[in-house]
Amino acid sequence: MSIFGKIMSAIFGTSATAQTAPGGAPAGGGAAMSQVDVEKVVSEMAAKKKEKLDWRKSIVDLMKVLDLDSSLKARQELAKELKYTGDMNDSAKMNVWLHKQVMNKLAANGGKVPADLKD
Repeated sequence: MSIFGKIMSAIFGTSATAQTAPGGAPAGGGAAMSQVDVEKVVSEMAAKKKEKLDWRKSIVDLMKVLDLDSSLKARQELAKELKYTGDMNDSAKMNVWLHKQVMNKLAANGGKVPADLKD
């Protein structure tokens, strides 16, 4: 499963990714899923963590909240999946881009994402 697929699965539940074809498109043209409140779901998950994680601004913290590998290698792999064209060795710039792209893609795949978290 792709890293973005793991992010979607963690937020939307396993049935969401089962209904999603490669590339994030709904599989089989079936009925759209009900919209998932991404902020609510992730905030509830973050509240259960021992450390304070700023998932609204940090892709690393978002991945930690979702219990995913947040290493540079994993983030670089996610950047490749999402077609990042910048310098992958400039992790600060890549991380900012990744966070926006993940939020945009979650919104495009049925997530209710606050406007300030998207582009």
